[in-house]
Amino acid sequence: MTNGYLETSLDWIPKMKNIRLKDFPSFFRTTDINDVMLNSLITKTAAIPRGIAIILNTFDALEQDSVKPLLAMNPQIFTIGPLHMMQQYVNDDRLKPIGSNLWKEDASCIDWLDTKDPGSVVYVNFGSITITTKEQLIEFGWGLANSKKDFLWITRPDIVGGDEAMMPPEFVEETKGRGMVTSWCPQEEEIVMEIDTNVKREEVEAQVREMMDGKKGKMMKNKALEWKKKSQRSRRYWWIVLCKL
Repeated sequence: MTNGYLETSLDWIPKMKNIRLKDFPSFFRTTDINDVMLNSLITKTAAIPRGIAIILNTFDALEQDSVKPLLAMNPQIFTIGPLHMMQQYVNDDRLKPIGSNLWKEDASCIDWLDTKDPGSVVYVNFGSITITTKEQLIEFGWGLANSKKDFLWITRPDIVGGDEAMMPPEFVEETKGRGMVTSWCPQEEEIVMEIDTNVKREEVEAQVREMMDGKKGKMMKNKALEWKKKSQRSRRYWWIVLCKL
C-alpha cells in the first residue's frame, strides 16, 4: 500500500487508458481468489451478454470509449446517467426518500453554504467507504485549517476504523466561523483533486490553495462546468426517450 505498487498501470482493460491499480475501489484490489466481492463481480460480468437490457449510470460523452467494448457483448446497453439529475423530472412522492448516497443526508449544511460567496468553499469528502487513521485525519484537518479557506467537511462516524472521528480543540478554535463539519450532505457537484494516502498537512494546504486560487484549479473548474453541460444534454435526451417508451 505504501511502496508505490498501486501506481501500476493496467493495460489489459479494453479502451480504458491511463488506468492505475489505485484508481479501482479498495474492495476490488484483492489477492484472495475466493473473495466474495471479486466473485460477485465476475458473475455479473459474465451475465452481460445474456441481459435483456443493461442500464449504466453514465453518459456517452464521458465514457463512450469504455462503453463500446460492452456494446460488442450486448447491444442493449443504455447510458442514461447521471441518474441523480433525473430526480427533478419524477413526480412521485414515494420515491423522494430514495437517494444515491449510502449515508443519511444532513441538508442543514446547504443553509450554511448559502451564506458564502459562490466558489469560495472547499468541499471535503472521503467517500462512503474509505477508512483512515486518526493521525491521517488530524494531518488532513490541519492542512485544511492552515489553508485559511472556508470549508465544508464531511466526516462519517466510522471513518477512523470504526472509532468516532474527533479533532483537537485547537483545530475547532482555529477554524471557527469558516468551517463546518457534518455527517453527510446532498452532493451533485464536485471538482475533485486527488490527495496521496500518505497525508501531510503541508501538501494538503498546498493542494487546497492550488484548487481555490491556482491556475490548475481554474482549469479544473472550467472543465467541470463543461462536463456538467454535457451531462445535462444527455439527461434531457434520455428523459425524452424514456417518456416515449
